[in-house]
Amino acid sequence: MSRPLPKAGRYALRAASLAIALGVWQLLTSLDIDLWLRFSQFPTVTDVASAFADRLSGPDYWTDLTDSLTRILTGFLLAAVLGVATGVLVARSRLAEDLLGPLLEVLRPIPAIALVPVAILLFPSNEQGIVFITCTAAYFPVLVSTRHAVRALTPVWEEAVLTMGGGRWRILASVVLPGALPGIFGGLSVGIGVSWICVISAEMISGQYGVGYRTWQDYTVVDYAGVFVGMVTIGVLGWLTSTAVELLGRRLTRWLPRTSYAGGRTPRRARDTRSAVPVSPRAKEGIPHDQLV
Repeated sequence: MSRPLPKAGRYALRAASLAIALGVWQLLTSLDIDLWLRFSQFPTVTDVASAFADRLSGPDYWTDLTDSLTRILTGFLLAAVLGVATGVLVARSRLAEDLLGPLLEVLRPIPAIALVPVAILLFPSNEQGIVFITCTAAYFPVLVSTRHAVRALTPVWEEAVLTMGGGRWRILASVVLPGALPGIFGGLSVGIGVSWICVISAEMISGQYGVGYRTWQDYTVVDYAGVFVGMVTIGVLGWLTSTAVELLGRRLTRWLPRTSYAGGRTPRRARDTRSAVPVSPRAKEGIPHDQLV
């Protein structure tokens, strides 16, 4: 069994994989390789890097970046609040499920980008329409993951709060939301990625400024290096925002038990518990050790 790499080695391996990919790209495009794929039509890595440097020195790039980030954050935060609230409501209330469930299931398969004509007709400005499309794109992944996470909670926790005199709001704050957090953040991670796809597409169709708008303009004037600058920008922004959501999720769910695996060896938590005092079945059910009979 191979030994695990240290953290520095893992980062070096990741950097090497990226460098190899860029090297292959540079080689195929500089040699104008045309087999089945036409790499001769692609700009080289050096061309894209030069175009990137030119964009960074101009004001339009930063304006586009600010506009796209504002749209994505506004729409995503709205989707997070509405998706979690609706998911909890549908999962906890049969009346809400009967009233909202059919409508949501009919709307959910519709691609958010297909709502561009609706947004143009519905909202007085393109800016509001793009935020609406972004919100819709992230809303349904958050809703579905929240609903499933809440329904998967064990009823023992809720019953324990009820026996101690807790009410509906206490159950919501102490059991439902904390217990569903891992599933909720799974939906948020998916939602932020889908939001980027849809906000870029919406900017290409009806936006003014923004990374998607600029990328499409570069394509129309046959500036392929500029197109790749937009693609790289979108990829980096998507990676940064997804990483931020995942880090926030780990921070808020740090109370969860986590197993650390290292090269196929016995999990660290499992090795620690083998030397612990044996636990009775009643203790495993959550009864404090000092109350066991």
